[in-house]
Amino acid sequence: MHASAAATAPYFFLSYAHESRGGVRDEAEAGYWVGEFFRDLCRSVEQRAGLLKGMSPGFMDRERRAGNGWPTGVVRALRTCRIFVPLYSSRYFADEYCGKEWNYFARRMSDPTTQEAAIVPGIWDPVEPGMLPLAARAPQFRHRGSEAYEARGFYGIMKPSRYRKEYAQAVSDLAGRIVTAAEHYPVKEGMTVDHGALESAFARAEPAKERPESKRVGITVVALRRDELPAERLNSPCYGPSVLDWKPYAPDSVRPIAEAAAELARSLGYRAEVGDLYQHEEDLLCGDPSSGPRIVIIDPWALTVPYSKQLLQRLNARHLPWIQAIVPWNAADEESRKAEGKLRVALDAALGHKLAEVASTSSMAARGVPSLDEFDEALRQLIGAAAKRYLGNAPAYPPAGKPVERPRIS
Repeated sequence: MHASAAATAPYFFLSYAHESRGGVRDEAEAGYWVGEFFRDLCRSVEQRAGLLKGMSPGFMDRERRAGNGWPTGVVRALRTCRIFVPLYSSRYFADEYCGKEWNYFARRMSDPTTQEAAIVPGIWDPVEPGMLPLAARAPQFRHRGSEAYEARGFYGIMKPSRYRKEYAQAVSDLAGRIVTAAEHYPVKEGMTVDHGALESAFARAEPAKERPESKRVGITVVALRRDELPAERLNSPCYGPSVLDWKPYAPDSVRPIAEAAAELARSLGYRAEVGDLYQHEEDLLCGDPSSGPRIVIIDPWALTVPYSKQLLQRLNARHLPWIQAIVPWNAADEESRKAEGKLRVALDAALGHKLAEVASTSSMAARGVPSLDEFDEALRQLIGAAAKRYLGNAPAYPPAGKPVERPRIS
């Protein structure tokens, strides 16, 4: 690399997914937290590398690209950076531009060993190893961080105050790996290419394998349609023509909760089967664990519909531990706040036993989850609990043939 280029080259290039959870506010929030993480990582790299004043520790592309054109700054940074830092998440591997950024950086190295060492991943939102594209399996996570970081990723631990130490340590560890790789595995400057014509490095991922039944999770949404709203709920922005349009955290998040829940389940390695109470009625009430682990997401206002209330009462009367329930309760929802007394009475009357069972795993899920971020955290816990209890209750199928007696020592 030329001396002039080296003086202005970023130490690392942060590659992250630009897609949001949905909506302008979600987009701004997603960009904000990635920006905060980038700032913290730059500080740590700067301290560890002893960079001179004026040198850039890192580069983060804050622009959303349209068409095939790439901003000049992005091209320059990709061509001259020392280390490539992808933020792993299921959304990252679905982002075509992230795959192109990875492909271009990989082309700068002819030695596979250098390529593997100079790509230093961070976990933004955990992805099951078997779901990684082929290209992303080479730079394996030899470094093991705290349990909280590995289970939740940077996005899951940077906001809650109880994970402050784990977050700081995870950022410091990543910065250390970046500096070590930059010092031991120098990378030549990249050639000029048509970035718009680049293929995504993730395009050649091996076909996904069919997942076993234990990796299936049902997600049942119990909510109202817009045409079912009671008079005191008519002005709510949370509802649409379908139950699956329910957005309990609107207007801050305009993405249906069913989509958010399904995406989180997929990021944990599960095949999500999403439907409403009527579509899933048989699986919910059959009492057969072979229907698989299940999460029921409940709108307290749905209890104003007699049929929904009756089905939930029947569910409440059964001991089905592989079915877990969660109640989103937007802290900013003024109508729900005013009607809180009667809604909680209705919830307790219809689902008292089930919610008491859920509280042993997540008291927030049973009491009411006030924000989307806390919903994600609670849902992770419930999916794990539902899957564990499913495996504990599902029938076992021994291999065919004559049973073999247990060996004994004579």
